[in-house]
Amino acid sequence: MSQRISSPPSTDNLETITTKKRELSWKVATNLFMSFQYAWSGIIYAFMTQRNFRIHVCIFALAISLSLVLHLPPVEISVIGVTSGLVLTLELLNTALESLVDLIVKHNYHQLAKIAKDCAAGAVLVSAMVAVLVAGMLILPPLLRVIFEGAF
Repeated sequence: MSQRISSPPSTDNLETITTKKRELSWKVATNLFMSFQYAWSGIIYAFMTQRNFRIHVCIFALAISLSLVLHLPPVEISVIGVTSGLVLTLELLNTALESLVDLIVKHNYHQLAKIAKDCAAGAVLVSAMVAVLVAGMLILPPLLRVIFEGAF
């Protein structure tokens, strides 16, 4: 099958996002600071180009904010933070895998590329559902108590 899939973001936009201080990024980072700088570049790239990553970041911020406002115990806030962090991590890995697959198949349709992308997206979905379950179990009871009793 030689069915084409949608084209990637324009190269001008990608160059603007990725070339800032990345000329030698293919080499091993010379120091720890450069390693962190490259990692931060990846997070910024995902935030600027991936709608789902931005949605997950907003939900993460909302869940942690609600946890703090509701005075949940530190352990429960940590559990919400870890599960939400896992979603963000998997979203970053999904973005990396999709970019790598697109590079390899050169934006042509290939069944194995579809499987790789779908499985990576599925991993994000599973982690997001678990995070919603965990946050719901920990945040919902105190939130409902505040709503119905009006006590903070």
